Amino acid sequence: MKFTKMHGISNDYVYVNGFEEKVEDPSRTAQLVSQRRTGIGSDGLILITPSQKADCRMVMYNADGSQGAMCGNGIRCVGKYVYDHGIARKNPITVETKAGIKVLSFTLSQIHPEQVEKVTVDMGIPEQTSLLPEPIIIEGNEYNFVGISMGNPHAVYFMEEIDSLDLEKIGPAFETHPRFPDRTNSEFIRVVDQNHLQMRVWERGSGETWACGTGATASAVAAILLGYTNSQVTVSLRGGDLDIIWNRESGHVFMTGEAKEVFQGEIILPWEKV
Repeated sequence: MKFTKMHGISNDYVYVNGFEEKVEDPSRTAQLVSQRRTGIGSDGLILITPSQKADCRMVMYNADGSQGAMCGNGIRCVGKYVYDHGIARKNPITVETKAGIKVLSFTLSQIHPEQVEKVTVDMGIPEQTSLLPEPIIIEGNEYNFVGISMGNPHAVYFMEEIDSLDLEKIGPAFETHPRFPDRTNSEFIRVVDQNHLQMRVWERGSGETWACGTGATASAVAAILLGYTNSQVTVSLRGGDLDIIWNRESGHVFMTGEAKEVFQGEIILPWEKV
């Protein structure tokens, strides 16, 4: 199986060109390639396939093999791949996802003008699933979250300090709390000022990742709704920064960030015939 390793501010995935390759068992493949020590190493697997509704289709699988609906950092890399590799050499493009069709526009590199450097994604209209901060109990402690859906579920927690959180220990309890029967993504947010948020994230099916585009978008929306920030905010994650703008007139949220291609390779899957 030929693949390309890409990342959006360190939220990394293995990408497969579904216009040329067919992946027989994507769920099992995602689990294998995502392993950091015995696989390629990634937060999951993303297939770029033909679409009858858009320029291409993004099909994503988390590191545990579960299928996701949308990934903000992942879709930026899809856009870069599609443009850089000539699948759709135009600006903007459309990408079909389980969360609907997304429109992507590109900022091209000044050094390599044939390549995409940054991608702006119209993330659509957020759905607020929790009108007020809602309390839940995790391991005997009470936390308050705001529920936001960006095509996938997010629980946003505002805290005074997030660097010391032991997410490897407590993250699974947030993800699988009975309040979230389908599990959820959990964002832990410190408000720096009215234009700046700091964020850590525990992603459903992948654990702590260095970035989450839909999570950053959901967190910015929650902060704006609560009056913590302005309608344009920078979200700083472990892997880098994302710029989020919420157009209150149209209701659409726009996310801008980098997309990088790391390397290309080929892997023989254990169930494939050589």
